[in-house]
Amino acid sequence: MFDTGEEGLLQSELWKLLDVSSREGSRMAKKFEEKGRVLREKVLNNGRWTYKIFSKKELVTLDSIEGCPCLICDEVEKCFGDGSISPTTCLKLTAWLDPRIEQLPPSE
Repeated sequence: MFDTGEEGLLQSELWKLLDVSSREGSRMAKKFEEKGRVLREKVLNNGRWTYKIFSKKELVTLDSIEGCPCLICDEVEKCFGDGSISPTTCLKLTAWLDPRIEQLPPSE
C-alpha cells in the first residue's frame, strides 16, 4: 500500500492482492481503519460505490535519521535497554528527538 502513495488503493484491488474474499477484505480494511493504520474514503468507481484505502504510515528514509547522535556515538556498542548506557537515559538522543529540550554542556 505504500507504493500507491497519495492515489490510494481500491478496496477491491486489496482483496485481489491478498487473495481473500470481498467480505474478508472489507473486514480487514475496517479493522485497519479502526486501529488508525489506514484511511478509508468512499469513492464512486465505474458507477459503483467502494472505498479507497490510503496508508497513514509514512515510509522511513535516511533523512529521518540525519543528525542522530547514535550514528557517531563512541559508546553505541555498550548502549542497550538495561545497560548503564541506554537509549532511554541518553540526554543526547533525547535532545535530538525533541529539540525543545535544552542540551547539557558536553561532559568532561
